[in-house]
Amino acid sequence: MIDSTRVADAPVAPPQPAADRLRPLLWLVLFASVAANVVLTTAVDHPWIGSACGLVAVFCAGTLIVRHRRGR
Repeated sequence: MIDSTRVADAPVAPPQPAADRLRPLLWLVLFASVAANVVLTTAVDHPWIGSACGLVAVFCAGTLIVRHRRGR
């Protein structure tokens, strides 16, 4: 017989994988590298360092896009 007075334990959500915790970090690095690219390319006139920041921004954006497409 089923005991209707007993409350069943609520299901516990599985822990969030480390890959899901990486997304906010990627967004932060993307914004920081875009800002650094803009500042270093226009104001300070360091094209090599600005290009390196641009490459970091492209890498972060590409990684975010790939992770979004795989998650669908």
